[in-house]
Amino acid sequence: MEGLYPLKFTPIYKDKIWGGNKIKTVLNKDFGDLPNCGESWELSGVEGNTSVVSNGYLAGNSIEELIEVYMGDVVGDQVFEDFGIEFPLLIKFIDANDDLSIQVHPDDELSKERHNAFGKTEMWYVLQADKGSKLQSGFNQQVDQEQYLEKLENNELTEILNFEEVSAGDVYFIPAGRVHAIGKGILLAEIQQTSDITYRIYDYDRRDDNGNPRELHTDLALDAIDFTIFPEYKSKYSPKTNESVELVKCKYFTTNVLEINRAVEKDYNLLDSFVIYICLEGSVQIETESGSEDIEQGETILIPAFIESVRLIPATPSVKLLEVYIEH
Repeated sequence: MEGLYPLKFTPIYKDKIWGGNKIKTVLNKDFGDLPNCGESWELSGVEGNTSVVSNGYLAGNSIEELIEVYMGDVVGDQVFEDFGIEFPLLIKFIDANDDLSIQVHPDDELSKERHNAFGKTEMWYVLQADKGSKLQSGFNQQVDQEQYLEKLENNELTEILNFEEVSAGDVYFIPAGRVHAIGKGILLAEIQQTSDITYRIYDYDRRDDNGNPRELHTDLALDAIDFTIFPEYKSKYSPKTNESVELVKCKYFTTNVLEINRAVEKDYNLLDSFVIYICLEGSVQIETESGSEDIEQGETILIPAFIESVRLIPATPSVKLLEVYIEH
């Protein structure tokens, strides 16, 4: 498809009460004069926060406008059939300078019923973590709704939640329904369904700028929570060099990590999906039949679905990327 090429987008920065400055100091991204930048939305189709192209002659067009014109050539024919002009994934960097609220996201069925929206299944890749930093994923013991509510009402909820100390490279899959929270001192990349629906369960009794408790969604959350416990919550993987290593695979997205120290060819001929590269370390040149682009640490790029092969050429001794797409 003449006209499409590897696409960069202008990040959408979000000031958060719990945000910090690592998006600038670690990822070298300029979020201006925001006092507490908590999130950088790298690629978004969320209504009111739609990403806009920043490179090439399509600069200034939103991702929604591109899909409207180029359809399956941007996202893949099956993706276009399933989602229309709404881009199906939201890519973020998140910097937690304080503990985020304990929360849960509804699944597709509940979200459609209540909000006429998609649910939110997501994953985290930890980029940096201060010593002793923890995140929360799932429960540490079997409880039912009644026991959960009792702990919540007695301000003892954290006693039944699973907290884990994390370090760079750790991966967590957070399916809809799993209670979770990012802890203070953690910088991570988040890949999720296009949805901004969150039920806040517990917020450490914090107050907003006006001294009021932040809104909780106790009743809404109750039907959304999956009380199943698991022996492990962290995803296991074995890093390899110069080949993609699967981190998470679900019906909503597949995410691989790709560490390279030489040129690597990627063949996407049979994929029928866009590919997103998120640069975690180093910098790399991305060569395709329709043009080349460089990305460096903290940058994200979209490879349109019609591009069948990509050559990745490191510009630094080593490069680490996340590779994201949708399998059918």
